[in-house]
Amino acid sequence: MNYAEIKARLWEQIVSFARTELRDTEPVSATTRSFPRQLWDRCGSFGIQGLSIPKHDGGLGYTASETAIVLEALGYGCNNNGLLASLAAHLLGCLLPIWKFGNEEQKRRYLPSLCNGSWIAAHGATEQQAGSDIFHLQTTAKRTEHGYVLNGTKTYILNAPVANILVVFATVDPERGQEGITAFIVERETPGISVARTIETMGLQHALMGVLNFDNCLVPLEQRLGKEGAGPLIFQFSMGWERSLILASHLGTMRRVLEKCVSYARQREQFGQQIGRFQSVSNLIADMKVRIEAGSLLLYQAADLLDRGKPNLLEAATAKLFLSESAVATYLDAIRIHGALGYTHDVEFAHDLQDAIGTLILSGTSDMQRQIIARLLGV
Repeated sequence: MNYAEIKARLWEQIVSFARTELRDTEPVSATTRSFPRQLWDRCGSFGIQGLSIPKHDGGLGYTASETAIVLEALGYGCNNNGLLASLAAHLLGCLLPIWKFGNEEQKRRYLPSLCNGSWIAAHGATEQQAGSDIFHLQTTAKRTEHGYVLNGTKTYILNAPVANILVVFATVDPERGQEGITAFIVERETPGISVARTIETMGLQHALMGVLNFDNCLVPLEQRLGKEGAGPLIFQFSMGWERSLILASHLGTMRRVLEKCVSYARQREQFGQQIGRFQSVSNLIADMKVRIEAGSLLLYQAADLLDRGKPNLLEAATAKLFLSESAVATYLDAIRIHGALGYTHDVEFAHDLQDAIGTLILSGTSDMQRQIIARLLGV
């Protein structure tokens, strides 16, 4: 069986799963804000949470390219962007760093339950004054004879209100700059951790975001992830995966939206003809197709480099930038094509648009991706 056949079979399998198992959630609305635990558990039973983790550590052992196929197929078959965002944050931002940098005891302790969805993970890096400027963290980790004492606040943390395990970044010495940043695996029930509040967001109602406070939180030495000062390396590793693949689900959603727009343009008539015959409509549909095909090439190029162990900072930033802005443009165009209907909740485009706006910010803003691209080109 060649790669195209493998991809087609995997795509069909995941789309079927998504359509049958992940579409019975309550309708998403601006007032709905709850974590879809039942759907999360179904994904866990299927193995979604541990896609890229080796089988001997509890995962499915998929390559980055195969993981991209699965995430894209989920976006095509499932209408819950919040659930898919939570899954991506869990896998790309937390499980992969634990697998890559964790010792054998840490892998045995955490990966099986994270891979089967019993536990939920959150990536604790962003702070109020350290978002784009991530390496100037204010959260401190003071070394003691019993481990590290964490103090500080993390904000805009996806999965924070429901997480069992946190991958937290803190500095052991602010004067050392980046060299002082260290990563920790922190269990949610550790004394000194509190969820200060759940953040209300424009979209992604089923992906809960929150503020985490650390108040003299003692983390045992054996829960440090990697060496002291290895935080930047671990962060860049997770961002390499996250920026490469986090928009794969939206690529799948864009394919679904395009199909709906083509169907609507064929059956809707105005002024005695199908609206698809008007150039103002057909041009929008053509632009959607171009974005999807270009985005697919960028996505799978970044994933292929991950599979081959090659640097992909430039390619990941390019894919993340293009796909996030393409998703917003595509859902806006879908609303235009459907007119007044597109502005209602009778179709899903408004929710897709609200969800996609968040992708312009999460995992590095579009402006940060442009800076990364320009810097790597020598500007």
